[in-house]
Amino acid sequence: MRNFLARFRRGERESRGAHYRSRAYAPLRPWQVRGRRFRRVGWFGRRGLDPDEVQEFLDRVATDLTSLYDELAKSRDETIRVKAALRQWQSRQSRTANVSERY
Repeated sequence: MRNFLARFRRGERESRGAHYRSRAYAPLRPWQVRGRRFRRVGWFGRRGLDPDEVQEFLDRVATDLTSLYDELAKSRDETIRVKAALRQWQSRQSRTANVSERY
């Protein structure tokens, strides 16, 4: 639910299992994550990074990871389906070969 609300706030739409993003939004690349720097804040006795900027970046990373894991799950499901179909095919071929050897 949190991811949905975050996507909704950013204007992203999801339909029929596909992820749609604006053209301005490109998935993060590893070099972008490693090279990301945040503004330092130093007001009212506080020091550190801008919490809003950090949270926005973390939300974006989480969204990209969610997409990645969704695609990975789809790939694993497809692999399972293909392996099961191959086993069934091999079983049918084996039975056909055994029957033809008898006659």
